[in-house]
Amino acid sequence: MTTIVKKDVKKFMRGLRRYYDDVWRLPKSQYLKEPDFVVIDPKTGKKVKVSFVSLDDGEVVSVVYDDIS
Repeated sequence: MTTIVKKDVKKFMRGLRRYYDDVWRLPKSQYLKEPDFVVIDPKTGKKVKVSFVSLDDGEVVSVVYDDIS
């Protein structure tokens, strides 16, 4: 189930980059078909899909994202 987060997109992405080493913009990634988060900037209306990529043991190894047009 996708979680909707209403927050400034730039601040949200900076926070992800601070805590995760690998944050990638991958527009056609299979992981973004069912994203973990959709971040919506309440001021501008900009939307971003975000998914965490994890190993079988649950360790998060990467974050992928893309803008929603």
